[in-house]
Amino acid sequence: MGRVDILVNNAGSNLPQPIDEIRDEDWDQLVELNLNSCMALTRSLVGPMKDRRWGRVIHIASIMAFSSAPGRNAYSATKSALTGLTRASANDLGGYGITVNCLAPGPFLTDLPASLLTEEQRSTFAQRTVLGRWGRPEELVGPALLLASEAGSYITGATLVVDGGALVKVF
Repeated sequence: MGRVDILVNNAGSNLPQPIDEIRDEDWDQLVELNLNSCMALTRSLVGPMKDRRWGRVIHIASIMAFSSAPGRNAYSATKSALTGLTRASANDLGGYGITVNCLAPGPFLTDLPASLLTEEQRSTFAQRTVLGRWGRPEELVGPALLLASEAGSYITGATLVVDGGALVKVF
């Protein structure tokens, strides 16, 4: 694979199901993709980062780590776990000059929500943000660059929420 200085764990999927209807195989699939893959990649790639005493690990969680919606049990659980993994890994790796952080996007109209939500649900999500709209994928570039660069060299163990104000809006 060559030298890896920056790892962005961006795997994720969602299979909305009410808690009493979650099938074991669906739960296992989401835990494997949304959480276990991040652990496996991080564990595999930080050794050389430690040797070089520099590296960046960025996990992509979701605001569903902090709030949720009906049927998002497995998704919210795995994204919440990523925020815990971020804090613990920051403790393990900080002494080696490696920062570990997490981005928690809110409503970004990517293929996943576009395929899961109706037009009415998409409109409702947009209105639940302070900015009144969905985020554009390119609006995650700046926060990711901050965490991946020297500009973010003193940020570690943090989860940066990028949600257009969705979490701060009550009604």
